[in-house]
Amino acid sequence: MEFALKLPMAELVQDPAIDRARVVATMAKALEAAGVSAALTSEHPAPSAQWLRNDPGAHDCLDPLTALAFVAGCTERLKVFTNVLVLPYRNPFLTAKAAATLQLLSGDRLLLGVGIGYQREEFEALGIRYEERGALMDEAIETIRHAWAGGPVVRQGRHFNAVGNEPRPVPRPAPPIWIAGGSDKAVERAARLGDGWVPYFVVPTNDPTVRKSAVVSMDHFAEKIERLRKLRHEAGRTGPFDLSVAPPFRPKEATRASAERFREEVHQLADLGVNWIWTSFPRMSLQAYLDFVAWFGEEVIAKVGAQRH
Repeated sequence: MEFALKLPMAELVQDPAIDRARVVATMAKALEAAGVSAALTSEHPAPSAQWLRNDPGAHDCLDPLTALAFVAGCTERLKVFTNVLVLPYRNPFLTAKAAATLQLLSGDRLLLGVGIGYQREEFEALGIRYEERGALMDEAIETIRHAWAGGPVVRQGRHFNAVGNEPRPVPRPAPPIWIAGGSDKAVERAARLGDGWVPYFVVPTNDPTVRKSAVVSMDHFAEKIERLRKLRHEAGRTGPFDLSVAPPFRPKEATRASAERFREEVHQLADLGVNWIWTSFPRMSLQAYLDFVAWFGEEVIAKVGAQRH
C-alpha cells in the first residue's frame, strides 16, 4: 500500500513574516522521512469568495504544478500528486507541456490526478462554459496523450486546432493519468481513458455537485469498483490500473484510537483492490503538522506494512 498526504501549503504560506519556501520544504522533507509515498495538493485558480469564506469544505490552493515542482526539487523520492488538476480550465497543450516538464525534472515522480471541476463561478471567471466541461475533459485527456506520444499532432478541438504541431518534451515514461470523481460518468471515464481512479467519500460541503459525485459507503464503493472492472474488461483494457482513495475516516487527533480506526479502513479498502491511500489533516500550525506526519508514519504507514507482511 502506498500513502499520499496533503501538503497544506496555502494555509501555511500566508504570513509574510515567515520564510515560505522553508516552510514548504520542511513539510515535504517530513513526508519523505515518514515514509509517505506522495505529496498532494489541489487546484482552485479563482474560487467563489462566498464558497471560500463560508463552505465547510472550502480550501485555498497554490497552483498545483508550480508548487509541486518546488516540492520535487526539495526531495529525492517523494512523488508529487495533483489531486486534482481541473483539465477543462486549461489548454491541453499547455497542460501537457507543464506536466511533461515536471515529470522530466522530478525524475518521473508525477502522478497526474485530473478532474472535471464543479464550481460554475470559477468556470465563468476563467472564460470556460460550465456546460462544456465533460466534453473538454475527454478531449483534454486524449490530446495530452497525443502530445506525450511524440511527433506532430494533427487534431482539432473545441477551442484549438493543431495542424502538425510537435509538443516537447516527450516524457518517458509518461505520467499516469488518474481520473477523479465518484459519479457513474467518472467511473466510465476512468475505465475508458484513465490509468487510475480517484473517487472520494462524502465530504463536509454545501456544494450539491460535489455531494452528488461522492461515494457514500464501503458497499457503494465496492459496487463502483465492480462496474469499473467490468467496463475495463469490455473495453479490452488490461494494463496496470491504480485505485486511490481517501478512507471515510480522516484522523483529527494523533491517538491510538484514531490510528486503529484509520488502519481498519485501509485494510477494508485494500481488500477491495485499493493500492493508494490519501488523506488530509485538520488545519494546524507547522509544528503540529510535522508532529502529525511523524505520528502517521509510525502508527499507520509502518504498521499497515508490517500487518500486510
